[in-house]
Amino acid sequence: MRPDYRKAMLESEIIRLLTEALRRAKEPVIQNEIITFSRAELSKDKRFVDVYVSVMGDSEHRKQIVDDLEKTKGYFRTYLAKNLDLYTAPNIRFKEDPGIEASVRIQELLNKMKKDN
Repeated sequence: MRPDYRKAMLESEIIRLLTEALRRAKEPVIQNEIITFSRAELSKDKRFVDVYVSVMGDSEHRKQIVDDLEKTKGYFRTYLAKNLDLYTAPNIRFKEDPGIEASVRIQELLNKMKKDN
């Protein structure tokens, strides 16, 4: 199996497992939120994974959710270690993904331009 294909498969499996772990989480702070893990980027040595998180709301709310996920990343890493076939589970770094907010803003600008013409 080609290394880049294996890396892509591991990244998609990490997203699936983290989503599953999020559904099972007992933390009330993150349990009542609509959180989407948009993508994962695994390092070449597979020691770290950057997970991009999308949450609807203002920037302060998004930062708070990412901080809450950072506080509970031990739970997520343990879940990965139990369900992922790797020698060691990668360290998780949650990051805010502004992609959805940017696409909504672009759509609003396009609608405004259409209305002006």
